[in-house]
Amino acid sequence: MSKTTPTSGISRQPIVFFGTEDFSLYSLRALVEAGFNIVAVITKPDSRRGRSNKLIQPAVKQFASQHHIPVWQPNRLKDIMSDIKNITPRPTGVLVSYGKIISQTIIDLFQPGIINVHPSLLPKYRGPSPIESAIANRDKTTGVTIMQLEQAMDAGPIYYQEAYPLTLTETQPELYQALGQLGAQLLTQKLPDIINGILQPTPQDNSRATYCSLLSKDDSRLDPQQLTANQAEAKIRAHLTYPRSRLKVDQYDLIITKARAVSTPETPLDIKCADGTYLAIDELIAPSGKTISADAFLRGYPLQR
Repeated sequence: MSKTTPTSGISRQPIVFFGTEDFSLYSLRALVEAGFNIVAVITKPDSRRGRSNKLIQPAVKQFASQHHIPVWQPNRLKDIMSDIKNITPRPTGVLVSYGKIISQTIIDLFQPGIINVHPSLLPKYRGPSPIESAIANRDKTTGVTIMQLEQAMDAGPIYYQEAYPLTLTETQPELYQALGQLGAQLLTQKLPDIINGILQPTPQDNSRATYCSLLSKDDSRLDPQQLTANQAEAKIRAHLTYPRSRLKVDQYDLIITKARAVSTPETPLDIKCADGTYLAIDELIAPSGKTISADAFLRGYPLQR
């Protein structure tokens, strides 16, 4: 990624960064490396994860602390309104995968508002899972939108968009990285012109809006009777890290990590799908918890069928 150095006036403009997910870190790191004046990072409170129930800090908190940037983790944003109001001059907000709806009262504290990086070509895929939706729906193109935040979800006017071609082979983590890097690059390029008013936003066409939902563990179950093999394969790539793709094969509950659509079955492990094609399983997480090939699974786990 090429570094973008803001003009001296823009580099002094205070910026408050909102972000929680790992996707946020691409943009925060790019802003810091480009010399923007990040005066605070607002992120969700630390959360407990995993079987050990260990308290985990958001990645942006760790990065901000390493760079001596104040970190605010309010349960309610209204609790830090006075802190934001005390920033002079009036700050600009940047939000990337923060994970909470921002009220208009908070948005109005910033000039020219809060700038959002969203990984889709809005108004397509408004909502929390645009990357997964683009992969699962076998889209040939996705992209990144730089927009002005509004209280309505992903409905604000657009400053800039850039398309990103898809090959129908991308996995969830691969596309997160690619769009995270693209979004960070576009943000550092466009933010100076947004702050000084040269770049003005254009309203979205709400009649063309589509929506995606928050993924949950319930979305992990693959149903070959309802999906074609191509759809099932795409869903496996889209849900690779979360919520993953579970499939009941014989007496085994498996997590499928790599598969192909084929016209005829190649091994006893392959599954017939809704259109008469087959999902050829290449890699999976076995009941042991290990990721193994389909051949290794068939050698170690006998099938009853």
